Amino acid sequence: MGIADQFKDKAQELADQAKQQKKAGGKRDERHDRSSDADEQRSDRASGQSGARERAQGAADQARERSDR
Repeated sequence: MGIADQFKDKAQELADQAKQQKKAGGKRDERHDRSSDADEQRSDRASGQSGARERAQGAADQARERSDR
């Protein structure tokens, strides 16, 4: 699953949660919700970026090993 798919899934999940809360009449502090959502998005991006970094590092290591042979 690509990063774009993960973001789409997360956005859909958050939209569904918002609809459920609205139907239930739950009124939470919007600033807190936005802050929590932003924290989650930053965390998702960081985990996606660290995976990309690891793959890039692995590719660089493989290229270095091939050139050493």
